[in-house]
Amino acid sequence: MNSVYLLEARYIKDFKIFLKFNTGEAGELDLKDIIYKYKIAAPLRDYIAFSEFYLDSWPTLAWKCGFDIAPESLYFMVTGKTG
Repeated sequence: MNSVYLLEARYIKDFKIFLKFNTGEAGELDLKDIIYKYKIAAPLRDYIAFSEFYLDSWPTLAWKCGFDIAPESLYFMVTGKTG
């Protein structure tokens, strides 16, 4: 398989997002545990700040505070498969 990347990311509510990958697979993911695990993600514990993510040029799920999550990691969390 070629590299896995995100085609779409949409905010749902709280710490939940919808992700769609170039593989055609998609799903919802709750990132609360990850946001509370890493100190750099502390600003994202506010729902409004969390909801302001974007896809950067890789495309990786990223936030202005400098926190990001690789698409391969997100793919595994959604599908249970490695990319």
